[in-house]
Amino acid sequence: MRVLLVEDAQDLAEGVAARFARSGIVCDLAGDIAAAEDFHAVQRYDAIVLDINLPDGSGLSFLRGVRAKGDRTPVLMLTALASVDDRVTALDFGADDYLSKPFDQRELEARLRALVRRDSGTKSEDIILGPLSYHPASQSATLAGERLELTRREAALLGVMMRHPGQSLTKQRLYDSLYSFDDADVGVNAIELYVARLRKKLAGSAVSITTLRGVGYRIDVEA
Repeated sequence: MRVLLVEDAQDLAEGVAARFARSGIVCDLAGDIAAAEDFHAVQRYDAIVLDINLPDGSGLSFLRGVRAKGDRTPVLMLTALASVDDRVTALDFGADDYLSKPFDQRELEARLRALVRRDSGTKSEDIILGPLSYHPASQSATLAGERLELTRREAALLGVMMRHPGQSLTKQRLYDSLYSFDDADVGVNAIELYVARLRKKLAGSAVSITTLRGVGYRIDVEA
């Protein structure tokens, strides 16, 4: 999952981003609306966490602009404003959820996972592909009931691919799901290494990752 966090309180934003990283969530930080617009113009996100009170205006104006373009990316409002009127206004502007400060990081992450599931039309927390199961909350996977030993990056990559079974995913798309703009020193070819590692761990099972030359990768399960 890749998230855009629009928050001007630097300590809070960096703390949230650091905990996201430990949970396998890639996060880009924007301290104001202008930065958020720059990020959003060049990157696709699974969800946006948006503060209302920002240095260059209201986060609601950014939200309104996103929705005016027909972009349905799930948006969770994160703010110290907690009145019913504030919540109603945010939801009417197109927000999908609302969390007041202070908050528990576990709840924030659970709400984001729920929003992403809702956006993809799935109900279950676990993602299942034949004998392979992936649990986003713990970044863990089992194959035929046996736990797979996965690094954080391997787990994140597996989760992304399992959300799109049978679909070709470009190397760039997978890279964008694993790395933020701050990871510019990591090349896109790192995806090849992680795919190779996952293949070894899935070897002998009904689940396979196919390389589509010049296109990308696809995960499938034998019928």
